Parts: sequence; structure tokens; C-alpha cells
Amino acid sequence: MNDSELNFKHSYILGISFISALGGYLFGFDFAVIAGALPFLREAFGLNAWWEGFLTGSLALGCIVGCLLAGKLADRYGRKPGLLLAALIFAISSLGMAYAPDLSIFVLMRFAAGIGVGMASMLSPLYIAEISPAHVRGRNVAINQLTIVIGILVTNLVNYTLADNGPEAWRWMFGLGAVPAVLFFIGVLWLPESPRWLLKARQDERARKVLSAIGSEAFAAETFSTIQASLKGAARQSFRAVFEKAVRPAVIVGITLAAFQQLCGINVVFNYTSTIFESIGADLDRQLFETVAIGTVNLIFTVIAMWQVDKLGRRPLMLIGSLGLSVVYLVLAGVLQLEMNATVVSIFVLMAIAMYATSLAPVTWVLIAEIFPNKIRGVASSIAIVSLWIAYFILVFTFPILAEILGTYGPFYLYAAICFAGFLFVKHRVKETKGQTLEELEQQLIHR
Repeated sequence: MNDSELNFKHSYILGISFISALGGYLFGFDFAVIAGALPFLREAFGLNAWWEGFLTGSLALGCIVGCLLAGKLADRYGRKPGLLLAALIFAISSLGMAYAPDLSIFVLMRFAAGIGVGMASMLSPLYIAEISPAHVRGRNVAINQLTIVIGILVTNLVNYTLADNGPEAWRWMFGLGAVPAVLFFIGVLWLPESPRWLLKARQDERARKVLSAIGSEAFAAETFSTIQASLKGAARQSFRAVFEKAVRPAVIVGITLAAFQQLCGINVVFNYTSTIFESIGADLDRQLFETVAIGTVNLIFTVIAMWQVDKLGRRPLMLIGSLGLSVVYLVLAGVLQLEMNATVVSIFVLMAIAMYATSLAPVTWVLIAEIFPNKIRGVASSIAIVSLWIAYFILVFTFPILAEILGTYGPFYLYAAICFAGFLFVKHRVKETKGQTLEELEQQLIHR
């Protein structure tokens, strides 16, 4: 059956994808706000290298809890309730950080924010993948990455604007996160539940209605039957189920790609922009300006990736990105070691961001949303994304300590080696997934 016979309602699909992807905006906000706030937080709380790393990484610890919670909630109660809870947690924690009277309360609130971010980081791409037709699924899931980078850019611009408001500017930087969280909560109220979850929960009529809203009656009937077939014999799945022999290869690929997306080192550039540029003598204004430049380049190249992910494919983008990052990091490490001026450093930092934004950043989320079978997708996705956040914590916690021991340039040699290892893994273990339905991928990727 061709696309014209299926007659998709593209504006509706795009609308619900964008609303769900606002969870990515929250991710981008909390991800970026720390880069602008760190110079103020160092002064306010007297941070040493250990505490700087732990404060930055405390978000990831909360994200781990959020992912584990979201996986269970998503499979038991549906994708929509989890998204609503994520928005609520994020709104409360943003205000909590803004009003934090001391370091311990601030870290606790950042940990809570991580729970909301972790839930959204797992549920938003999962939901989008489950409501999108195969031929636009990669683009639609990449919308989640687009909202992440928009969140990063807008937050960096706000931070840059607020920086002249005195030593308490960081409170405004964090408190403003409540605004997008409330908007996200209101938007999710309008979303339909995932038709794949509805069928798994034996709510067949509701599933038919959602599928009919997405496409024609022919599409609804065909998709309904293929989802039902994929769910035969499915029961509520435990974490143990995702390591059964049939699904283990897909789970290993998902976990490895998720960890690689973080251990590749790019989030050191995002989170420690001020530290990197301070090491070569840049003043605070230049440090914060670089965060805006990074956010702008990140946005431009994410849009390019969205255009290419369903054309060029997932695997080629991952191969180009991982090898390209390895080369750029080697040059960046040398430039930092020679203490060249801020403009030269900025060129290679922005090249690394561009490379990441067109490859590992969006494509990893697309693959995690695609490669697991319907009956364990919620739990398997949560395990993969927990791996991502563990890797993120390791990365951002260790960077200030490594930089203090080796110099700011030292860790980038390590990240270059990790990126080359990632290139080899993608080359030998990752299959192309573009243009296939989730049920077709299940037949292809799962070992019976």
C-alpha cells in the first residue's frame, strides 16, 4: 500500500510531535543553564573541582532515577501520564534551585530537576516514534533533538542577558525554567495516548481512534493489525525480559550507543564552556558569548541533520560524526595545549559542535526509539537512557578533576580515542533502520 492510499494527516502528526518534544526543551534548558551559571555558583558556594563536577553531574543522577521511573510508568499507565509528571517535577525543581539558600538544597533541587529531565528524555522520543508513520519517523523523533538545541540556545541567550544583573543572576537563570515546564504541561494535556500502548493495554477502540486521527482508515486498519501481531504473547515486562537471548543484541547496541553519545566528550564543551575559555585567558563576557555561539551552531546543524536522517540514513551519519569528532578533538587538544587565542579555539570548538549536532546528537535518540520490540520498548528504552545518563555523570564529574591534573587540553585526547572506538562499533554492529515500520524492524533486528 503506497503513501497516497494511506493519506497521512501530516499537520496533526507534526503538531503532536512538537508538543511531545517540548520535553526536549526542558532537557536543553537544564543542560545549558549550568554553563552560564557556573561562574556565579563558584563564587556563591565556593566550589572546588570535586564539587563543581558533582554539582554539574547531580542532574544526571536524577535523570537515572527519572528514566527508571518513566520506564515502569510508561508500560503500566501510558506515555502521557509520565510526560505530565515530568513537566510538574521540572517546574517545582526550577523554582527550588532559584530559591536555594545553600549548596546542599541546590544540589538536591538539581537532582530533582534531573528526575523530570530523565523522564522526558526517555518518554518524548519514545512517544513520537510510536505515533509517527515510518517514512517520517526519523525526522519527527529528531524534532526532540531540535527542541533540545533550541532550549540550549535560548537559555544561553538568557544567561548572557542576565549576566550583568549582579552575583544573584544565577537565581533568575534557574527560576525561569518554570515557564517552559508549565507550557509543556498544558500542551501534554491535549496529546492523545500512544496507539501502541493502548493496544498493549487492550484498549482497542481508543487505539483505532488515535490511528484514524493520524492517517486514513486504510492506514489505521493496517497498522492496527501489525501492532496486534507484534504484541501476541506479550505480558507486562520486567527488566529481566530485556536481556533475553532474542532481544539481547538490540539491547547491547542501544546501551552502547547511548553511553557513547555522552562519553564522546561533547557535553564537556556544552557544560564547561567557561572553564575551557578561561584556561586561555578569555574574560567572562567572552566565555558567555561562546555559549551563545555554540547554541547557534548547534541549532543550525541539528536542522541539517533532521533533513538528512530519513534521506542519507542513520548509520552513515553516525560513522561520519564519530570519525570526524575524533579528528577535531585531536586538533582542539593541540590548540588548547599551545594556548592559542580564543578565536582559534572557538573555530575548532564550533566544528566539534557541528559534527556532533549532525550525527550522534539526534541519531542516537532516533535509534534508541526504533530498535526495541513493541512489547519491551518502554523498559528497554529506559535501560538504554539510564546508561546514557550514567555516562554523562562520569563525563562531567571527571572533567574538572582531569583538567586540574592534566590541563584543560588533556581530556580531549581521551575523547578522541573514545570517538574512534565508537566509529568501529557503529561500523561493525549498527544496522540501517530508515524507512521501515517499527514492526518490520522488530522482525529484522530481533534474533528469534
